[in-house]
Amino acid sequence: MTLNELITKEDLKAFKAELLEEMKSILSPVKAQRKQWIKSQEVRTLLDISPGTLQNLRVNGTLTYTKIGGILYYKQEDIQKLLDGKGKP
Repeated sequence: MTLNELITKEDLKAFKAELLEEMKSILSPVKAQRKQWIKSQEVRTLLDISPGTLQNLRVNGTLTYTKIGGILYYKQEDIQKLLDGKGKP
C-alpha cells in the first residue's frame, strides 16, 4: 500500500470480519476444553457433599488434591470418576 491509497469503511468492515473469524477459529479449541482443576466449593457442589466429607475423602486418599497458596485444587477427571461410581464416596 502506498501513501496515496485510501482505506474505506468497507475495507475496515471486511478486515474486521476477517479478523473476527480468525480469532474465533483460534479460540474455539480453547473453549472446548473443560477445566482441568477445580476448587473445593465446586467439588462439594458437584458431589453434593459437606466440607467434612470432602476432608474425609482427602484424608483417606479417595480424592487426591494439590494445594497452591492455601487453595485446594482437584483434578476434574478424579471428580468425574467419583461421579461415575468408580470410587464413589
